[in-house]
Amino acid sequence: MINKTREHGGDPRLVQARFGIPKEGWLDLSTGINPHAYACDPCPADRMQRLPVQDDMDDLLAAARQAYKVPDAAVIVASPGTQALIQHVPTLLKVSDVDIITPTYGEHAPAWALAGHTVNCVNTLEGLSSYGVVVHPNNPDGQCQTVKGLLKTADTLQAKGGVLVVDEAYCDVMPDLSVAPFAGQKGLIVLKSFGKFFGLAGVRLGFAICSPEMGQKLVEKLGPWAVSGPAIWAGTQALKDEKWSLENRRGMTSDAQRLAGILDRAGLCAVGGTDLFRLVRTDNAQAVFERLAHAGILVRAFKDQPTWLRFGLPGNAAGWARLEAVLTRELAVKIL
Repeated sequence: MINKTREHGGDPRLVQARFGIPKEGWLDLSTGINPHAYACDPCPADRMQRLPVQDDMDDLLAAARQAYKVPDAAVIVASPGTQALIQHVPTLLKVSDVDIITPTYGEHAPAWALAGHTVNCVNTLEGLSSYGVVVHPNNPDGQCQTVKGLLKTADTLQAKGGVLVVDEAYCDVMPDLSVAPFAGQKGLIVLKSFGKFFGLAGVRLGFAICSPEMGQKLVEKLGPWAVSGPAIWAGTQALKDEKWSLENRRGMTSDAQRLAGILDRAGLCAVGGTDLFRLVRTDNAQAVFERLAHAGILVRAFKDQPTWLRFGLPGNAAGWARLEAVLTRELAVKIL
C-alpha cells in the first residue's frame, strides 16, 4: 500500500486535477534527480529471465567499491533502493534514543519511531545520544558536515555502543565530502542512493557501507534476490563509467549556477541546495508555487516549512526557457 501521509516530489498527479493540466503538460522540477539520466545498454534477455546469480552481484559490488572508494575493511550491501535500508537499519539496533539532524528528509524519523526508538530532532552533531542520523549534504537545504566531524561523531557513538547513520543520497555530486572511504568500523553506516546522481530513480538501487557485522544482519534482513537483475545490470554499467560521472558533475555545477541566476533575477534568492537542486525562502512561497503550477511547472513545497520551495534542474533547452519565462516575465511582476 502506497504511503499517503508523507509527500515527496516527482508525482504531478497530485496537482493535475487542481490546476487542470494533464500529466504530459508538466515541467516537473519537484525532485532532486539528475534530469540527464545515464544511458544504459539494454538489459540482456537472460538477465530478465533468470534470477540474479552471485557473479552478477559481485560485479556490482566491485563497481560500487571502486566508485565510492570503499576500503577493504568495510562491506557493501546492495538493496532495492535506499528507502529499504532506511526502514531496515533501525530494526537491527537495540531500542534507544536516536537524534536526527533536522529539518531533513522525512522518511528517517518515521522509520526509527516504527522500530520503537525515541526520536529526537536536533540541529547539531554535538552531544548525540545512542544513535545519530545525518543527511549529508542535507535535503533540502544542502547543509554539509565535515568529514572530520562525522568520523569523530561516529567514534564517540561507537565508544558507547551507538551508531551514526550518514545518508549520502546527494554526496555523489561532491564526492570529496563522502565518509565512505573511511567506513568499516561498527559505529558508522553510510547509505548511498544510486538513482539520484545517475538519474535512474526507477531502477531502485541503494547501498549500505558498513561493518561486516552490520552487513551480515542487513543481508539476512533483505533476504535472497533483493536486487533485481536489471537493476544490477544498470548499476554495474553506470558505476564503472568514471568518465560519465566526471563530465556530469561538471555539467550539473554549471546548470546549478544557471538555475541560481534565474532564481536570483526573479527575486528568489537561493538559501541552500546542491548541484541537483536549489532551495529558496520567501514569504510568498505559496503564491509562487501556485503561479508556477498554473503555468505547468511543479516545484517542491513543504508543509512544515511554508516559506520554502525547492527547484530541481530542467533537463533540456525548452525546460530552461519555460522556467525563465514564467519566473522573470510573469512571476516577478505579479507576485514578488
